[in-house]
Amino acid sequence: MHRLPSSGQSSPQSPPSSPPLSRSPRYRPRSSKSARPPPKTLAQRLLWIFLSCLLKRQGILIFAPILYIAVMLFYMGTVSFDVVPVITHRPPPGSVYRSRQLYHKLLPQMDSDNSSADAISTIWKHSYKVGEWRPCINKSSEGLPESNGYIFVEANGGLNQQRTSICNAVAVAGYLNATLVIPNFHYHSIWRDPSKFGDIYDEEFFIKTLENDVRIVGTIPGNIMERFDHNMSNVYNFKIKAWSPIKYYTDIVLPKLLEEKTIRISPFANRLSFDAPPAVQRLRCLANYQALRFSDPISSLGQTLVTRMKKLSVNNGGKYISVHLRFEEDMVAFSCCVYDGGDKEKLDMDAARERGWKGKFTKRGKVIRPGAIRLNGKCPLTPLEVGLMLRGMGFHKSTSIYLASGKIYDSDRYMAPLLEMFPLLQTKEMLASAEELAPFQNGCYRLHCLSS
Repeated sequence: MHRLPSSGQSSPQSPPSSPPLSRSPRYRPRSSKSARPPPKTLAQRLLWIFLSCLLKRQGILIFAPILYIAVMLFYMGTVSFDVVPVITHRPPPGSVYRSRQLYHKLLPQMDSDNSSADAISTIWKHSYKVGEWRPCINKSSEGLPESNGYIFVEANGGLNQQRTSICNAVAVAGYLNATLVIPNFHYHSIWRDPSKFGDIYDEEFFIKTLENDVRIVGTIPGNIMERFDHNMSNVYNFKIKAWSPIKYYTDIVLPKLLEEKTIRISPFANRLSFDAPPAVQRLRCLANYQALRFSDPISSLGQTLVTRMKKLSVNNGGKYISVHLRFEEDMVAFSCCVYDGGDKEKLDMDAARERGWKGKFTKRGKVIRPGAIRLNGKCPLTPLEVGLMLRGMGFHKSTSIYLASGKIYDSDRYMAPLLEMFPLLQTKEMLASAEELAPFQNGCYRLHCLSS
């Protein structure tokens, strides 16, 4: 009979009793003298928490960035910013106007050039294909079919853009078998020229030259304008995209012309692609090289200027070169290029852009990169750069130059280097008297024609 052992007794089969707690190796009784007192002050508590977390792995990950920032702030506060290296952005080569520095570098070499060779004496020796220049277009001798209607265009822009618009208008009207109304010149806030077609070109000669190719009239007949209350603004106006192909005119414009019998296209500058079939190109050339002739007053004074230039160029056999500078204020402003005029140039250009093209260059999202524009070769050449180019081509300092251009922007500053390179330079103001120029003063385009 088995019985459970009584308390205080052990049986042979029972496991040995556990040793007393005082003998356990893991048990270390703490005496009252060696126990750490809990932190009392706030600083001590924070330090205690910080050290406790720092001893843990997660704590290191949390406090390492804080420690790094604290050390960097301390370092930056003790080191002067004057000794910190400054990294400057260097603009790409060719993106900054440095022609003036180049000119001063090359000037001693140009002044010491005693070469007797001069391009003025050889440039006319060899003509194209060692032959003569001959016209490649012929006027038509056949009659014209019945007209499909009237086309009225408004030529906008400067003198060159207007001339291009006239040639394009002749090409479009002829291709669509329409009657072209003598183009109207848009009054622009920059040029402020009220000139009409007949003030600049010989209108009668223009119509006569093209009579077998394109019908041209001075005005739209009154019986047709009655439909529009004799108000051109009531005529249907096409807003055509720049450089549109001739197919756009046959597919879109012609049907409306047949329906309305009279249409208006405004503005018309650069509204026809250069890539056009031979029939269109022929009409363009016919208008530009044969039909467009300056009016008698402009032609007469222009011939006088040529005669006087030849007399001044007697040392070169009456030969001279004509340079058309495109450095007027409006050209420089529209290009958005930056030169070396500093703050004054910026103020001038900003004012010119706002005056001529209100809001076009300041509208939201508009980004202008002058450096990229210069790298793409779209900046107007300064008079200095034109002079360097001519000297590089072999034209000597003794070459006579007729300067064909409008009013040069900041002319006193920009023209000085060109006059140093070519002291025999002449302008229309130098060749003609104030009385001779007086009839043209109220017309910027007419005065500009004397420079062309």
